[in-house]
Amino acid sequence: MEKKLILAIESSCDETSASVVENGDTVLSNIVASQIKSHMRFGGVVPEIASRHHVEQITQIIEEAMEEADVTYEDLAGVAVTEGPGLVGALLIGVNAAKAVAYAHKLPLIAVNHMAGHIYANKFVHTMRFPLMALVVSGGHTELVYMADDGSYEIVGETRDDAAGEAYDKIGRVLGLPYPGGKAIDQMAHEGQDVYNFPRAMIKEDNYDFSFSGLKSAFINKVHNAQQKGEELNNNDLAASFQASVVEVLVTKTLRAAKEYRVKQLLLAGGVAANKGLREALMKAMKEELPEVELVIPPLSLCGDNAAMIGAAGFVELTKHQFAGYELNAKPGLLLG
Repeated sequence: MEKKLILAIESSCDETSASVVENGDTVLSNIVASQIKSHMRFGGVVPEIASRHHVEQITQIIEEAMEEADVTYEDLAGVAVTEGPGLVGALLIGVNAAKAVAYAHKLPLIAVNHMAGHIYANKFVHTMRFPLMALVVSGGHTELVYMADDGSYEIVGETRDDAAGEAYDKIGRVLGLPYPGGKAIDQMAHEGQDVYNFPRAMIKEDNYDFSFSGLKSAFINKVHNAQQKGEELNNNDLAASFQASVVEVLVTKTLRAAKEYRVKQLLLAGGVAANKGLREALMKAMKEELPEVELVIPPLSLCGDNAAMIGAAGFVELTKHQFAGYELNAKPGLLLG
């Protein structure tokens, strides 16, 4: 097979990233500049600050990715970039950088959906077998995506309010944890017990949608009521109880969807895919209830936002000759499929 190299660019939120990917499944370089320290003092991502950082770093990050991969622009088959969803200002930096590179070197421009990127991060660890189901869990999204074939996306379930990752960050703030709170809550959950038995929203309903705002409210009410009464709650138990609710709902609905759609593979994707509790529960449930379905979980390095995943998803578009024009714009609310 002829080697096809893609330069990929990702700037949808607070990571500036560039990567060179070969044939959609081999990472030659994957440079990620995180802005977490800049946003930590605000307790969340500040869009204007994120955009400024992208402007400052994007050119250098692209150069580093090309140098580490040891390739020239003449070696490339295309330039892939995240067009959405994400923060509009942040997305624009990546889109315009990609257009500049594509124009200067007469390369095809490939627009990629950020969520498709998260799904295709799994291609670096395993061949994707269709039909498959992907559980995509991140700061802004919680979705069950059915894929009948490469580049085909059908959302069969999604959150009706807060995304799982968003709920983690909000709970982290209530517990006084630094942003982002997800990793710390996961660690605390392994030290505590599910003693508070928070609600499992929509777990028995005949659909694949999710809801986490009620859980968030129940958690906040529990903490505030205890504070007003002068009671002391165990933070590790609070974290364990919160995580137990999120994980049980995610795993229960995901398994039900995988069974109904008779898939060959189940993929875990997105930033919350790094959650140890979710990974363990999904592995255990799949082994017990769906041993014939292959479970694929990306390595921790590919769970967060990165450009390599954009290159993997972009390769599918390249093989289909689905290219974007120079009128390509940022689409902050872009839907998958």
